[in-house]
Amino acid sequence: MGIQKIRAEHLLAELEFITSRSGGPGGQHVNKVNTKVTLKFDVKHSDLLTEEQKKILMTRLASRITKEGVLIISSANSRSQLRNKEVVIRKLDTLLTKAFTFKKARKRTTPTKAAVQKRLREKRLHAEKKQRRQKPT
Repeated sequence: MGIQKIRAEHLLAELEFITSRSGGPGGQHVNKVNTKVTLKFDVKHSDLLTEEQKKILMTRLASRITKEGVLIISSANSRSQLRNKEVVIRKLDTLLTKAFTFKKARKRTTPTKAAVQKRLREKRLHAEKKQRRQKPT
């Protein structure tokens, strides 16, 4: 397929960052500062993505995309808004990389002659062992 790799840096113009107060440790600082960063990326209405790329993202990231076609990622790990913004961009980059990476089709192989002989020998020995366990008639 001719899918061009998309990086988060290419999409910065279409990304929307929303900050809000985050919970966790920090005392009074947490109550005053908006450190949680939420990234919103409108996949459906993106001008930078092709229709094929949009379709791939909509199917592969379906659990993270809203009904309106908006991808939402948030981070509140750090007490720094800038660090949380960097984390969110890194998460987006990782998601895009995974979404546009395709697994290589597995080639079917035939077992080697030695492997076939070993399997048949072990099968025969197992059958003989079972045969010996039976009561004589």
